[in-house]
Amino acid sequence: MDVSLNDGGKLRSLLLGVPLVETPFFEEIAKGSSFDDETLRIAKALNQDGIAVFRFPDNEFDERAERIKARLAPRFDFSAWKTAGWKSGGGMRIPDAWRFDVDVRAIAANTRVLALLSSIYGRKAWPFQTLNFPVGTQQHYHSDSIHFSSIPERFMCGIWVALEDISPDAGPLEYYPGSHTWPIIYNDKIGVRATLFAKSKLSQELYHDVWRALVAKHGVKPRYFSPKKGEAVIWAANLLHGGSRQHNPNVTRWSQVTHYYFENCCYITPVQSDLLIGKLKLRSLTNIATGEGVPNIYIDTPLFKLGHRIALLEAWTRNRLRPLVNRLRKR
Repeated sequence: MDVSLNDGGKLRSLLLGVPLVETPFFEEIAKGSSFDDETLRIAKALNQDGIAVFRFPDNEFDERAERIKARLAPRFDFSAWKTAGWKSGGGMRIPDAWRFDVDVRAIAANTRVLALLSSIYGRKAWPFQTLNFPVGTQQHYHSDSIHFSSIPERFMCGIWVALEDISPDAGPLEYYPGSHTWPIIYNDKIGVRATLFAKSKLSQELYHDVWRALVAKHGVKPRYFSPKKGEAVIWAANLLHGGSRQHNPNVTRWSQVTHYYFENCCYITPVQSDLLIGKLKLRSLTNIATGEGVPNIYIDTPLFKLGHRIALLEAWTRNRLRPLVNRLRKR
């Protein structure tokens, strides 16, 4: 059967297991899309560079950001960090503050952001993790795909939003445009068998040498993002990114990262998996927007229905224990 490159709908149906912004037919599909100008700009930037800058769409953002900073600041030891932490290349963070902070959750579950991601990826987006930072992470550049991946691949993205104006001395976001198109490197590519390693040994440091070599091979120079308050970026799952060195310990870099998955996928941690022999570290996750558990689905069927033992346990936990936990939380 012949396929016309002018038939965007048909071209999209050929690769339903590839995000719309990463399909090789993106340009043809985009031409016939109903995207508004801003959505098309963001989609094109993600397709070409793996990252897109936008203004976070929340009329209450400034007030929300100030409340987040006020509530989270007492949870950090700024004195210790200024004395030694920043010198060793460390940062500070609070994972999943959405569980107790309504404003963190509101940013993560912003309906306009969810609609944007859903339209440009071609599947319904949902948030699964938040990270809040008061200073620079100073984290080596990395691909999120070793930490959070999906089957099919690349149905994951991150959004980083500035909760204040970010100084170049505060260790701004560092990224390598175009690196999202490189092959995703999993354990088998670097000769690591996860089932033979202690969990504590399975970290992104295993990948640092290959990422550095790929950057040198492609000759890609890092870019840095020093935004104003309320500016944000979306990055693709495989984009190499990190936190640059913080040069002044007396300045803050308040920000929030939210990680998103998309519906009808299996959700895995590749650095703890041996994918090719079916040893999957599956994630049992909650949709931040709804508070409900999300099943791992392969193509069109929940994984537990296909006999996957870990997924069977996951389904039992979700169906039996989570309602009990929810009831206890309401007391």
